[in-house]
Amino acid sequence: MAVILVTGATAGFGRAIAVRLVREGHQVIGTGRRKERLDELRDELGDAFLPVVLDVTDAQKVAALPGQLPADWNRVDVLINNAGLALGVGKAQNADLQDWKTMIDTNVTGVVEVTRAFLPQMIERNQGYVITLGSVAGTYPYMGGNVYGATKAFVAQFMRNLRTDLLGTRIRASTIEPGLCGGSEFSNVRLRDDQKAADVYKGTNPLMPEDIAATVSWLMSQPPHVNVNAIEMMPVCQAAGGLAVDRTSD
Repeated sequence: MAVILVTGATAGFGRAIAVRLVREGHQVIGTGRRKERLDELRDELGDAFLPVVLDVTDAQKVAALPGQLPADWNRVDVLINNAGLALGVGKAQNADLQDWKTMIDTNVTGVVEVTRAFLPQMIERNQGYVITLGSVAGTYPYMGGNVYGATKAFVAQFMRNLRTDLLGTRIRASTIEPGLCGGSEFSNVRLRDDQKAADVYKGTNPLMPEDIAATVSWLMSQPPHVNVNAIEMMPVCQAAGGLAVDRTSD
């Protein structure tokens, strides 16, 4: 049994991960901004789930969290950096600058600060695992992906460098990079329109949050000497597109 901290546990990937890992016998600390969602999850999962209201963009609360966890929960064996979001699909020249800042604060700064908060205790024990949710958007550019894709490219490189810094320890670091995935609030938040969000998945058979949770479980099941650097996963209905060419230019 491990003690696992999952950020962004109120919906989507985070919720599915929390549910799966509790049912596999682990203790899960679930963080998120919506207390009512966390309380519902606590009612569903029982004493093996500890709800913690946390916004990963609040640096002071993030830094204080390790020292505020109850005695039976303060040894975090696995940190799952899941909290993240995309906002808008406009081209860079039309994008909302505040949306860009929010994505950077959450997807980049939040990941860095949560990781830094829990890494020292893992180093002290010479044991632990950091799993971070990236995206295929960090590898393959697409129109309107601009800052969201850049934040996920940061995640990929940060995790590669983290693993390099951890060389000589028994601490593992992995990135999961999903493609099209339904069953979450991702597109609703990004598009701010439920119908447009539903249209994103029309006629597709996308990945689902449970697929991501199964991948996390598989990573954790690997022998301690095995480190999976990154997993890129897409539904069969998706592939990285060919290079775009504008044939109307002068």
